Amino acid sequence: MRTTDEIKQEIFSLIREYREVEDSFKKPFAPGQRIPYCSRVYDAEEQINLVDSALEFWLTAGRFCQEFERGLADFLGVKHVAAVNSGSSANLLAFMTLTSPLLKERAIQRGDEVICVAAAFPTSVTPILQFGAVPVFVDVKLGTYNIDVSMLDEALSPKTKCVFLAHTLGNPFDLKTVKDFCDKHDLWLIEDNCDALGAAYDMGSGYQKTGTIGDLGTSSFYPAHHLAMGEGGAVYTNNDLLGRIMISMRDWGRDCVCPPGMDDTCGHRFEGQYGELPKGYDHKYVYSHFGYNLKITDMQAAVGCAQLKKLDGFIEKRRANWLVLRDGLAQAEGKLILPYHEEKAWPSWFGFLLTVREGIDREKVVRYIEGKSVQTRMLFSGNLLRHPCFDELRKAGTGYRVVGDLENTDRIVKDTFWVGVYPGMTNEMLEYMLQIILEAVEQ
Repeated sequence: MRTTDEIKQEIFSLIREYREVEDSFKKPFAPGQRIPYCSRVYDAEEQINLVDSALEFWLTAGRFCQEFERGLADFLGVKHVAAVNSGSSANLLAFMTLTSPLLKERAIQRGDEVICVAAAFPTSVTPILQFGAVPVFVDVKLGTYNIDVSMLDEALSPKTKCVFLAHTLGNPFDLKTVKDFCDKHDLWLIEDNCDALGAAYDMGSGYQKTGTIGDLGTSSFYPAHHLAMGEGGAVYTNNDLLGRIMISMRDWGRDCVCPPGMDDTCGHRFEGQYGELPKGYDHKYVYSHFGYNLKITDMQAAVGCAQLKKLDGFIEKRRANWLVLRDGLAQAEGKLILPYHEEKAWPSWFGFLLTVREGIDREKVVRYIEGKSVQTRMLFSGNLLRHPCFDELRKAGTGYRVVGDLENTDRIVKDTFWVGVYPGMTNEMLEYMLQIILEAVEQ
């Protein structure tokens, strides 16, 4: 009788054969073929890992999750990584970590203020509102689409406890200015790094990966992102206390740090005294936080382990594709505001943002581009305050604060869109996209 390992190797061999046959049917790009803003880039290794995990049938976080967390920590150069089930959950977990009573006077309380932007994905703001803290919205700059750091001092108040910002479409915000501001005023900094994995910023002593410069960083592994795991995300930090809190809150709020399926790794499971529980109460069921179950499955993590090995190549290809579009659209600068990055930023591009200039109709441009089978996207919410989810807050005039008039944020709602630069794009696809965008703005 054959061993299970021999059978597994045969299955893996068949997967590689399947992948070769499947790939052989792929046709080269032809004009008019749909060009999505994103797509999965993978090969047999992801599928082998996925099947390996399925055969093992460990349905929650297990050995692949531990391998993925170690690999991501090594890539980022951080001590603590908590894999979670989505980028939205990552933002929730990062924010809620800062509300822990273990942080004493630095813990965010209800009514405290958090500086952010309205030109954002909703889930970088949702945790603030749901907890009962107050988002303070400031404007962004056209071209980078990141926070206008000149407004930070005006946004500050005695209630400010945190700054929570995303690196827009892989373009790092002015981290030096924001970090110095946070350090000066003893504020927490959360970097929403969901669109920017692998980006870096020169803080004065060399480049450091984004997501690791603030107190906490977050990532998303939705199929559109730099690592595609289906659903998934992560929170990471170099702060030991924050690392302990985020793991507790991810895992139901429990005090125990044993991985799923393991008991008594500390050897003191039935010896402690916690709260008003009887001495020796099972530590595995002691809760130090009001937490959640935000864990990832091992099947998703298995895919991530294979994707991590390709991440550097994915980032290089995204940068190369972005540069092709930037160079090719230079001739249209009279009609389009082209994107740029801060001098000390090293982006890891998620997309290519464009704002039409005065006299150009974005809707007409986008309809033309989409009509030629090139997929476009808006800059997420554009201005989150103008969405139905804010109707009641807007009518009441409470629950948030706005600094200035958000002029550029409103301009984004009206005039901005973006196209993809994902690593599966070929030169032929990029050339066709350039042709169509140039045609669109000349209508």
